[in-house]
Amino acid sequence: MRAIVIKRSGGPEVLAIEERPDPEMKPGHVLIEVKAFGINQAEIYFRRGAWGEVAEVSGIECAGVVRADASGSLRPGQAVIAVVGGMGRSLNGSYAELVLVPATHVMPVDTTLSWPELAALPESYATAWSVLVGILNLQRDQKLVVRGATSALGQAALNIAADMGVHAIGTTRRLSRSYLIETAGALEVLTEASDLSSAVRQEHIDGVDAVLDIIGNSTVLDSLATLKRGGETCLVGFLGGGDALNVQPVFQIPSGRRLSVFASALALGGLEFPLSEVPFQMFAEKAASGEYRAKPAHMFAFDEIRDAHRLMESGEAKGKIVVSLV
Repeated sequence: MRAIVIKRSGGPEVLAIEERPDPEMKPGHVLIEVKAFGINQAEIYFRRGAWGEVAEVSGIECAGVVRADASGSLRPGQAVIAVVGGMGRSLNGSYAELVLVPATHVMPVDTTLSWPELAALPESYATAWSVLVGILNLQRDQKLVVRGATSALGQAALNIAADMGVHAIGTTRRLSRSYLIETAGALEVLTEASDLSSAVRQEHIDGVDAVLDIIGNSTVLDSLATLKRGGETCLVGFLGGGDALNVQPVFQIPSGRRLSVFASALALGGLEFPLSEVPFQMFAEKAASGEYRAKPAHMFAFDEIRDAHRLMESGEAKGKIVVSLV
């Protein structure tokens, strides 16, 4: 098979297409013929060597068809998505024509979406759903702030929140991108700032019910300051960088507020966040009907992987980047 391999730590130029042996079947795994895969920030960190030793073949998600299933539960040719499960980190990932994935991290999907459209869903929508529903337990008419709302994950969260009847507020560094946030479902758009909590409280004096913080350690304390009593901030990303977070809870977390985290690469598909709880079929149906504005923002060919990574690093993607093999 052809695979995109990390030759050494560094910039996009270290990615190279090479021939590799087809994966060998193992019990409890599914062999997938990859049709398309999404690009994620995690893969940028893998490539740079920022997270230590990783697999030679990157990629934490894909859409494709079953080549073989060790358990026989999935039939050959069946359309599936796969997400995390060690892909790209401890196992060779989805930047290849074939990928072997733990069965717990593979889900069948019946859809009319194109392969690139289907590949835009797995990681972003599964993460957003797991946080909004599984952790924050948001309810209709509650107020949510999404920090980093123009990212693929941010837009997915706004799609889901709007569909749930949640009052969503999205942030962006550039108000010229407000349309991305509004079309994704936000009722308000605010300029991202280190003191965003002040702007939020000008409109919502008591604070908001929840914050989905995709920017990371540089904003999480301010996110906590936006909350009303009983509210919760969930840290899910590091768009602002992954510097260490030093917190003295008694003094820096406002009383009666909560801070949680969700590391999708480690938690999704595990015992506490099984993929069976994530409605991938619903995601596909709502994307196909247009209820979710989930189309890829950019599509690249397999041999354009370096360009895809350059766009991701530039911060100019404005949504999901997908690589198509068809």
